Amino acid sequence: MALLNEMVWRFLHALLYVQRALLAWFRVHIWRWKRAVLGLLLPLALGFHNPKRAGPIGKRTSRRVRWGADGRTLEKLPLHLGLLITEEEIQFTDIANLVVWCMAVGISYVSVYDNQGVFRRNNSRLMEEILKQQQELLGMDRSKYSVEFMKNGADKQEHQVLSCQSVVKVLSPDDGRLSIVQAAQQLCRAVEQKEKTSKDINVTVLDSLLRESKNIPDPDLVLKFGPVESTLGFLPWHIRLTEIISMPSHVDVSYDDLFGALQRYAMCEQRLGK
Repeated sequence: MALLNEMVWRFLHALLYVQRALLAWFRVHIWRWKRAVLGLLLPLALGFHNPKRAGPIGKRTSRRVRWGADGRTLEKLPLHLGLLITEEEIQFTDIANLVVWCMAVGISYVSVYDNQGVFRRNNSRLMEEILKQQQELLGMDRSKYSVEFMKNGADKQEHQVLSCQSVVKVLSPDDGRLSIVQAAQQLCRAVEQKEKTSKDINVTVLDSLLRESKNIPDPDLVLKFGPVESTLGFLPWHIRLTEIISMPSHVDVSYDDLFGALQRYAMCEQRLGK
């Protein structure tokens, strides 16, 4: 009887896993289908028809102008936006597009995170892809939207294009819980060496240590991509006041998807614990 119960339990568990996988698959593909249909029908419904097609340079210029104007229309724009990827397969080009679009609308800090450390191990590849998409999407205007990449750990500049307007930081789980542990150990050593007393240790002191190690502001907005309903260790100390918006997938994500999320953030009321 016990063996039968175990077999039934395993079977139900397998069914639950399959159901979750199918729901995630359908959600992503339905989202893509709706977006494709809207992309085809919306211009026709609004009467947008221009027989003269602009060349590549004209298209890039018009897009850049639109992106900059879009950023100025928002009531508020995040100073620091986090891209949290919970999906197993990562498309570097799509992530690079998101970073460049954030630069174009006027976001100063962009952090990129996955809990497997894929971005950290492939930091150079991500940097190259961002610079490539910067050239592709912004063309001759890329120098107006320069980017600085920050090394992990010491937060030193790794690569810079002219003067810095946007900072890109690659994060991994080591920047989350591990940084809290290291800060706690530092405080314990200070007490042991009689540099501090236990009464000197409080939330403010710990917060100061953690901010010194990051050298960037807390994220105002995090876009979570994928079906996993978790932040997966993304800067747990720094996101206590962060707005989090879930999106089905980062694969084939469009500028309109990003701007829609920015519009939701601009309209949300942040009570900040009140």
